[in-house]
Amino acid sequence: MMKTGLAPLLVALFLFLSVSDAEISNKVGICYGQLGNNLPSPSQSVKLIQSLKASRVKIYDANPDILNALKNTDMEVSIMVPNGLINNISSTPSLADQWVRDNVLPYTRETKIRYLLVGNEILSSADNLTWSNLVPAMEKMENSLRAHGVHKVKVGTPLAMDMLESSSLVPPSNGTFRSDFSDSVIRPMLEFLNRTKSFFFIDVYPYFSWLSDPTNINLDYALLEAKNITYTDPNTNLTYTNLFDQLVDAVFFAMERLGYPNIPIFIAETGWPNGGDFDQIGADIYHGFDQIGANIYNAATYNRNIVKKLTKKPAVGTPARPGRVLASFIFALYNENQKPGIGTERHFGLLYPNGTNVYEIDLSGVEPKKEYKPLPKPTNNEPYKGKIWCVAAKGANTSALASALTYACARGNGTCDPIKPGKPCSKPDSLFWHASYAFSSYYAQFKKLGGNCDFNGLATQVVKDPSSKSCKFPSVTL
Repeated sequence: MMKTGLAPLLVALFLFLSVSDAEISNKVGICYGQLGNNLPSPSQSVKLIQSLKASRVKIYDANPDILNALKNTDMEVSIMVPNGLINNISSTPSLADQWVRDNVLPYTRETKIRYLLVGNEILSSADNLTWSNLVPAMEKMENSLRAHGVHKVKVGTPLAMDMLESSSLVPPSNGTFRSDFSDSVIRPMLEFLNRTKSFFFIDVYPYFSWLSDPTNINLDYALLEAKNITYTDPNTNLTYTNLFDQLVDAVFFAMERLGYPNIPIFIAETGWPNGGDFDQIGADIYHGFDQIGANIYNAATYNRNIVKKLTKKPAVGTPARPGRVLASFIFALYNENQKPGIGTERHFGLLYPNGTNVYEIDLSGVEPKKEYKPLPKPTNNEPYKGKIWCVAAKGANTSALASALTYACARGNGTCDPIKPGKPCSKPDSLFWHASYAFSSYYAQFKKLGGNCDFNGLATQVVKDPSSKSCKFPSVTL
């Protein structure tokens, strides 16, 4: 009787895994963000994406210019419903229908749209109303796609690792969804994903987990470079050789706790920053500290290693799910100078805005025929100590720079007096020079009060003194 009872369950499980694996490949894609005022056109960007040998593209809206540029490229495309539409769509089916008609149907013949993501990291905000409307909105989008005869597009939503109770995630077998939305949001979401044979999309950043405890988490372990460093989960005896696997398995165990162990995970974002801000060097990632460990060497090392792992055949999976394919997107295509938040947010690109490589990488996972060029030695794997200045960023829009200069000069006590006519810093009489002085002066006065060196992407930090013989720029000493 026991064998007879188990047989249907085993058959069902086999069929589920077969269907899921048939719909997922180990191809690596790229996240194409657009928060920059100096980025190449969509058509140029698509050519650059192809040069990286990406097999998928994820955009954070349904930009028609990008979708048209992706026609006939054979790249799988992920589009996104903006966060601000979720509440209305959840209660109004006609809005979902309209969105599908406007943003999906015109492209189904020539653009390979395969994923429709509803919002981005919704559960990381404090908006409880949108939490409760998230799954209903996903349902509405699913129903609308099917009603219009679209059957190849999977509906999901990407979630950040703060959906779990513990950010350290040690041991992985303790992975548990946060109690404030586990039953009300995650459980019905998993039921929806299971029923529609979709994916659980997650954003996985070992960088931020390492940053939260760089003393106790080995950097090489986070970079997938560790040779003799392992962690054994005391509850399962599973042995881990890198931080990425620990993070992913924590989500697998959390899903298992709610009764959905076999929904495939899709890595919606992963990556490592190639730069940041010199003054943000602490360990509390949720209060704007970054920079330490954010450099080209580490970014190239992590992304090359994670691509190699994710594209390996046969698939290696994770210790808790060996052999399981993890489809993925690397974040991001460009360094985006207008992205809000801490400095690293603007430095995740594989490419600079001019289209050149920050470092060499091949997203196909194929071993390069020739060795990559040597990477610059990292200099900030430990906190920076010294002076920093805040200056205007090269290529900054002149009209925006003029407005930022006015803003900086209107604050503080004599912030811009030295650049007035006849004063020591008035020459050269250029917008870039005056703005750089104003930014440094503003930053020196207000850093301790929470002021930053950003000015909506128009400013950047430097450690080389920009002063002239007659004009000394104010600085901040760390």
